[in-house]
Amino acid sequence: MASHTYNIPNLLTYARIAAVPLIVLCFFVEGRLHGSDVARWSALALYIVASITDFFDGYLARIWNQTSNIGRMLDPIADKLLVSSILLLLAADGTIAGWTIWAAIIILCREILVSGLREYLAELKVSVPVTWIAKWKTTIQMIAIGFLLAGPAGDVIIPYTTEIGITLLWIAAVVTIYTGYDYFRAGLKHVVEN
Repeated sequence: MASHTYNIPNLLTYARIAAVPLIVLCFFVEGRLHGSDVARWSALALYIVASITDFFDGYLARIWNQTSNIGRMLDPIADKLLVSSILLLLAADGTIAGWTIWAAIIILCREILVSGLREYLAELKVSVPVTWIAKWKTTIQMIAIGFLLAGPAGDVIIPYTTEIGITLLWIAAVVTIYTGYDYFRAGLKHVVEN
């Protein structure tokens, strides 16, 4: 059991969870270092590494046959911690503001609702597989967050970095509505039957 707890795929998941407070810390450092972009670039670098672990933990667990209950439980938690923490930070520092806050709210609400539905369906021994469009949604969302993390620091190097991030966040939000509906349509029949 201990070998499954500390296998490489699970260590990657733990690293993703550990990255969350470090990214938050970068935003606090940025607030203290007015005019410095180092903290934003550091947050982006940590986020990119954490996002890469999101791909490799599941991939390695499958090819090495090292799937575990703790990995299945922590992987979606790590994803949601990473995304929700960063969206809240971006809203707090004003990178996303006004109507764009609604895109973040849509994404966060869908994550919470789908997690609740999956948990309920798991008790009924019903599996709702991840669709390809849901994987695309995650990819668009992760790229959007990367652009938004670069934000004003990125605008200096690539004009409209923040605007690209906001546009991609809205695209992710629209796809989020569709995939959320798809999950609920697939799961609702099991909820109604019980």
